[in-house]
Amino acid sequence: MKKSKYIWFNDKFVQWDKATTHVLSHGLHYGSGIFEGIRAYSNRKNTFIFRLSDHYTRFF
Repeated sequence: MKKSKYIWFNDKFVQWDKATTHVLSHGLHYGSGIFEGIRAYSNRKNTFIFRLSDHYTRFF
């Protein structure tokens, strides 16, 4: 798999080597973060995302 040159980090795209995390960050030490699963259904013509607006509202 080809590695991307950029990654989404702190609300913007940055180069991989610039995307660093402080060693005392809460997420690194305690594994805090966000995980979300979004149910989607597809057929030959379309893909339908179940309750997309609810998922979006929950994060923002």
